[in-house]
Amino acid sequence: MTHLDKGKYYEKHPKDSRVDESLKEAILAQTKDNNIACKKAEGIAGEKRVTIAEVGKAIDILNINIIECQLGLFGYGDKKKIVQPAKEVATELKTKIEQSLQNGNLSCVSAWKIAAELSIPRMRVCAACEALEIKVKPCQLGAF
Repeated sequence: MTHLDKGKYYEKHPKDSRVDESLKEAILAQTKDNNIACKKAEGIAGEKRVTIAEVGKAIDILNINIIECQLGLFGYGDKKKIVQPAKEVATELKTKIEQSLQNGNLSCVSAWKIAAELSIPRMRVCAACEALEIKVKPCQLGAF
């Protein structure tokens, strides 16, 4: 979704889409000014034992903005994104990224997986992608 879609996130889903009441309550409890941080959404997924994609769909249906992407790609006020290209990309990281590409892009899920495998911050994987001119998409919450 782009900034042009803001306020119409629910349109990505069938009109009869509904959100489980317990999940809705958990999301709304973590929402401030109609925004929810990516990390909060991840926490809800773990707490409710649902996928991050399910939480993302619920967030869309509730028409809530996702902010503070854990990869640094969006939701940081006027700056939009905070990730900067890495000055150097370790060979092992570059190889893992290249092996995980789908249609020339690295999915958010793959970026998180690589970070966990290498025990590095998620944003470092995205910084490497910025340096390698690789787009990180799709977002597992359904943003952008």
